[in-house]
Amino acid sequence: MNIPLSISNIDEGYVILLTGLLIVFSGLLTLTLFFKFGLPLLLKFYNGLKPGKPKKKNKESIVNKDLGNAFTGEVAAAISMGIHLYLDEQHDNENAVLTIKQARKMYSPWSSKIYGAYNNRF
Repeated sequence: MNIPLSISNIDEGYVILLTGLLIVFSGLLTLTLFFKFGLPLLLKFYNGLKPGKPKKKNKESIVNKDLGNAFTGEVAAAISMGIHLYLDEQHDNENAVLTIKQARKMYSPWSSKIYGAYNNRF
């Protein structure tokens, strides 16, 4: 006696649902772990392959090094004039009120298609 194995459609739906959820969340977990741990390791490895020594960042401020006492009245005047011109630009200030008027359409038999659609006389 052979008993056929049958799975109902509802059970197949649950299997497909669980398989899909497992695939999606495992993919998200894999991407999260890669970006959290794998990417920094790859960057360290890549920086180690570069020729030459890694350069240290200069802690001195570029402003203090290059300008020194070069910040004069002319520089301050140029900066303040640029700020003044930027803030006082003329912009189009349009009225924000929108008025909608209902347009009355006059009935015209010339534009009415109802007469042409139901006219069966020749």
